Amino acid sequence: MKSKEIRQMNDSDLQAKLKDLKVELFNLRFQLATGQLENPMRIGGIKKDIARVMTIIRERELNAGKEA
Repeated sequence: MKSKEIRQMNDSDLQAKLKDLKVELFNLRFQLATGQLENPMRIGGIKKDIARVMTIIRERELNAGKEA
């Protein structure tokens, strides 16, 4: 997922996306533990997506603080 795509989402969509990504990461870790994971590189990609979403959420929080 690209940063441009994430920045176009509104706050509620970002929170929903973050929740979905965390659930997906949990499922991938569970598959890794049971030996069923086919593509272990996907875990790193999901972690990066989570970091991107959290960064943009934090940027918006800081910008809202400056404007107030």
